[in-house]
Amino acid sequence: MAGKKPMQKRRRVTFRLVSTEASEIFVVGDFNDWEARKHPMKPDGTGSWKKVLMLKPGRYEYRFRVDGRWCDDPENDHRVPNCFGSQNNVVQVPD
Repeated sequence: MAGKKPMQKRRRVTFRLVSTEASEIFVVGDFNDWEARKHPMKPDGTGSWKKVLMLKPGRYEYRFRVDGRWCDDPENDHRVPNCFGSQNNVVQVPD
């Protein structure tokens, strides 16, 4: 069909955070409308937490929510200011 865009294939994106003290961690961002409890991360038993999401290609802002507090991703230096006076991390999902 003419004029129809091809379907964008979702890509696997793995979010990781090392925290030996946390009891719960969520990855929160514009990919889930900033819903603080939508994507819980799972501990692996070594202090590392992980969540795999399937995202369409594009640019996404995110942060971690660790035991109710916002936290930056220390492994990702790509950040932009947010409206709360802090920063959001940015991940780019390729085509």
